[in-house]
Amino acid sequence: MSIAIVPVVLCGGSGTRLWPLSREKYPKQLLNLINDDSLLQATLRRIQGDGAELQVGAPLVVCNEEYRFVIAEQLRLMNVSGTVLLEPIGRNTAPALTIAALEASQVGQDPILLVMPADHVIVETEIFQEAVKLAAIQAEAGHIVTFGIVPDSPETGYGYIQKGEALAKDNAAHAIAKFVEKPDLQTAVQYIESGQFLWNSGLFMMRASVWLHAMAQCRADILEVAKASWDQKQDDGDFVRVDKVLFAGCPSDSIDYAVMEKVTKAEAALPKGVVVPLAAGWSDVGAWDSYWKVLPQDEGGNASKGDVMLTGCENILALSSSRLVACVGVSNIAVVETPDAVLVIDKNQTQEVKKVVELLKAQGRQEASLHRKVHRPWGWYDSIDMGERFQVKRIVVNPGATLSLQMHHHRAEHWIVVTGTAEVTRGDEVFLVSENQSTYIPLGVTHRLANPGRLPLEMIEVQSGAYLGEDDIVRFNDQYGRS
Repeated sequence: MSIAIVPVVLCGGSGTRLWPLSREKYPKQLLNLINDDSLLQATLRRIQGDGAELQVGAPLVVCNEEYRFVIAEQLRLMNVSGTVLLEPIGRNTAPALTIAALEASQVGQDPILLVMPADHVIVETEIFQEAVKLAAIQAEAGHIVTFGIVPDSPETGYGYIQKGEALAKDNAAHAIAKFVEKPDLQTAVQYIESGQFLWNSGLFMMRASVWLHAMAQCRADILEVAKASWDQKQDDGDFVRVDKVLFAGCPSDSIDYAVMEKVTKAEAALPKGVVVPLAAGWSDVGAWDSYWKVLPQDEGGNASKGDVMLTGCENILALSSSRLVACVGVSNIAVVETPDAVLVIDKNQTQEVKKVVELLKAQGRQEASLHRKVHRPWGWYDSIDMGERFQVKRIVVNPGATLSLQMHHHRAEHWIVVTGTAEVTRGDEVFLVSENQSTYIPLGVTHRLANPGRLPLEMIEVQSGAYLGEDDIVRFNDQYGRS
């Protein structure tokens, strides 16, 4: 019998421990860390094409407003038609799953939700799909299922789940005996030796109605506010927006704390908590040392990506984004290069990267939140040079895309078209600028840039003026709903 499943992808989180590749406004789930797919795209792809036993529906992606356009573009590139639910403010995973369950059940259906963080790696897709099929049987029976990762080492950075009674003859599913917090090393060794403990993965399955019932029993306050904000939702093009003011009043809690730790107590009013073991090459890619583990390594234990040269090195991670990175005679370090920042860190200290991000934020530096290359709904720009009273940007506008009608108080702009054709609005004028041509936008003049062609428009913009910040924009008309 076919089982209907709706993937729910939780795409929040800033991934600060993978700085400088991951930034607050372009976090790790949007990056191509393993192959040509971003972690978000890989998350969606591993549940596609699953055969006749599972009927996989269009996904629900719950994300922050800040990177909604990038997510919509990544779905488009996959030819995936799904719903993007916007969280106006982060309130952890329990409220995020609650609004997703409300959305999934709005037409009277009660699908099984496969809840997946967008930033995990699972190497063995077929094994994962088999585990999903087993979990779906338990979810269809009204249980709340989580996936427990079969541990291969005594990790102290993960929470653990203790298996209870077996629910199937093949030991494919167990009742959850208890959840335990991150242990010290000695305790973690004992957990591994007992064979009764699994890593807590953050992957779940349950019917939408079962989750909403559990929330009503365990966190009625969250359910009430989440439902009120969802009831006032608005469709905004490719996105669904819950009410910002109401959602801001929602308490913050995780799926584990809000519900999962309570369902282990076997109260009559609550669904049963079940764990399905999973051994499929899982990693949460939570820090540079865990990322190193999932990459191919040479005979010296070195993993690298980009333009990297290594000699006499052991157990290092070296990543290059824009220039040559050469490492000589070093061991057990991570070197991560981006166009605007370089990180060098002991692989045993990778959890401490967040302290650098905190320091950058305290100093008001944009390297904490933005890359030099910034994605926009119409394309992207790269700030390739800057100095006192000037800035040079490389701008790419997607075919058919249009920037907002805008004006700047403190800067003028020179535009030089490299490839394609630009349609320029300057005051009352509208005209075309072709390859190797340029135009000038004086300070204080209303203007707009558009790409009327079928190929990307690439141009160089030279800004000059007393202030060149991105907040010096007065928007009069914007098709993307930005103020």
